[in-house]
Amino acid sequence: MEPNLPDVVLWSIPAFVLLTVLEMVSYRLHPDDDAAGYDARDAATSVTMGLGSLVFDLLWKIPVVAIYAALYELTPLRVPVLWWTVLLMLLAQDFFYYWSHRGHHVIRILWACHVVHHSSRKFNLTTALRQPWTSLTSWPFYLPLIALGVHPAALAFCSSANLVYQFWVHTERIDKLPRPFEFVLNTPSHHRVHHASQGGYLDRNFGGILILWDRIFGSFATETERPVFGLTKNISTHNPFRVATHEYAAIARDVRSAATWSERAGRVFRGPGWQPSRPTEAAVPSAPAPARPHAATERTG
Repeated sequence: MEPNLPDVVLWSIPAFVLLTVLEMVSYRLHPDDDAAGYDARDAATSVTMGLGSLVFDLLWKIPVVAIYAALYELTPLRVPVLWWTVLLMLLAQDFFYYWSHRGHHVIRILWACHVVHHSSRKFNLTTALRQPWTSLTSWPFYLPLIALGVHPAALAFCSSANLVYQFWVHTERIDKLPRPFEFVLNTPSHHRVHHASQGGYLDRNFGGILILWDRIFGSFATETERPVFGLTKNISTHNPFRVATHEYAAIARDVRSAATWSERAGRVFRGPGWQPSRPTEAAVPSAPAPARPHAATERTG
């Protein structure tokens, strides 16, 4: 029997709207020159990407739910939906979310999906809504939970709760929290690092609800210098279709121009910044340079 769990995303929409309005007002009342703040076109693009993701997610859910349901029927295990098992499922989902998120940063074809979320040079609550339209890439990471007997509807609830939690960490209006919170939880400070484009901040702080996974698996970085948000190579477009597909187009161009099948595979499955090693020409010994007269009188400055 399917567990009766609330749609936390739907119930959270009024809070999303209210918090976004409050953040916008705070920038008007207390402008901060160092904060990324809001840009009308950028915010509109983020909202459009979020609305589009709702539509596309409905399409992607059809095959994913079918796969999850088939695996759930095959496994003899069953996890009952009780208050304490829901807490354990939330913990487990957050663990697998960490690895999914990390994978989407280090494998280029997965990054092509996730790069959408990082494509804004602003960092505010509308940035949380800038979601991809090709989220079909995440479902394999959660297959172990289904195999262990977690009902697909319970997994959907945990994933939604994780998504709702992450909304509030997309802001510059909240400074660092007390140390116990910063040590355990993903916070705005930690997530600002995650969205930064500086070298020391790249590929850090993948946690959804808990930052403990990053501390355990060596991907944690604390916020020291102010982050510069966006990509290492930013895109100059607010067209939602280009925002959604620009990295797929870049992969296609790189694959077409690749010289070998090994390079083609690397362009798809290695890291976003991967470049093939090129053979270097053998150094040819050069003839000794002729002696220059009056060398002692040449300038060396």
